[in-house]
Amino acid sequence: MEKRLNQKIAIITGAGRGIGRATAEKFITEGAIVILAEFDEKSGQDSADALGDNAHFIQVDVSQESSVKAMFASIKKQFGRVDILVNNAGILMDSTLAKMELEQFEKVINVNLKGVYLCTRFAAKLMKEQQSGVILNASSVVAHYGNFGQTNYVATKTGVIGMTKVWARELAKDGIRVNAVAPGFIKTEMTAGMPEKIISMMGEKVPLKRWGESVDIANAYCFLASDEASYINGHTLNVDGGVVV
Repeated sequence: MEKRLNQKIAIITGAGRGIGRATAEKFITEGAIVILAEFDEKSGQDSADALGDNAHFIQVDVSQESSVKAMFASIKKQFGRVDILVNNAGILMDSTLAKMELEQFEKVINVNLKGVYLCTRFAAKLMKEQQSGVILNASSVVAHYGNFGQTNYVATKTGVIGMTKVWARELAKDGIRVNAVAPGFIKTEMTAGMPEKIISMMGEKVPLKRWGESVDIANAYCFLASDEASYINGHTLNVDGGVVV
């Protein structure tokens, strides 16, 4: 049986840990050649080394145009094409409106929103030349209902849904599909330090009565990246155990 992403060239931002790392592993299992685009050099290189010959690390700051431009130039030179872009990189700097400093707001906007714009802009140029490609964006269920203390984060994840819809319209004529995934409560390194009481309480809010795993999101990305989803465009897929319901 042929693998779903056989010989596809995939870029995954923020791939050094968590959902990004799990997605890289899933894509490689399905036959893709994956570029782990990560700001943190150690986690990015360690993950690439662990995932084998079809994993390649490249250091990038998605919030800086020069860094993103250099990354795509390097990838084009080495691989000649880009079939899949997963805009997974993201950060949290939570605070209530009264206490949130402008620097906190701008840093999250720059990585989570501007970074998605920059990476998509350069990926789309290559994909237009090919007349094919898939772009997948990381949103969040908080984009649907907000969340206390996350003005900056919610703004970015809501914006990602809007950009996904715009790009799905603009790029479809060039054979490029654009979709988003909105994770719910997912166990990652970022949530591991939360008090057990809070984790349990949040899990009870989910109809399935449990948190999701990184692989649940990776599976969603893999489906949307594959030809099985060839008629899905401009959609945001909630992977949340039903919490939005």
